[in-house]
Amino acid sequence: MLLTRHARERLAKRLAKRRKLERIYSELWDFIDRSVRLAPREGVAIFTDGRKSLVCAELPCERLSREKILKRVEGIRDSYECVFFDERMVKLTTPKKFLELIPEGNYCFYINREKKSLYIGTRAPLLAITLRPAKRSERSAFRERRG
Repeated sequence: MLLTRHARERLAKRLAKRRKLERIYSELWDFIDRSVRLAPREGVAIFTDGRKSLVCAELPCERLSREKILKRVEGIRDSYECVFFDERMVKLTTPKKFLELIPEGNYCFYINREKKSLYIGTRAPLLAITLRPAKRSERSAFRERRG
């Protein structure tokens, strides 16, 4: 999962209480673990814990092997926000150095050179847009699914 600047600020303020990248993502993954995923329409996902809701948009990705991903990021020298969802790892580093930590396999790959962010994982990437209070319908859907 990648974050917009707005979502990063909201997560830092409401969940993490600190602005360190690792802390923000750690709190984000804890939130996702205790929440329910709702899909109100195509391309949108909402994670809710009954009190707060994280609104996300699905991003397009390519399914590539680790070697092909290495070839795609070979010339990049800048630091990127790199996310490996499967092992819940996030680092601010060069993509080539980050890929050394990733095991062999086929992954969904998404890169945004303008925002300097990279996503690798077995699931399709999501872009967190905002964290907001849960709506009444989201609270009731959470209660139904959690019992």
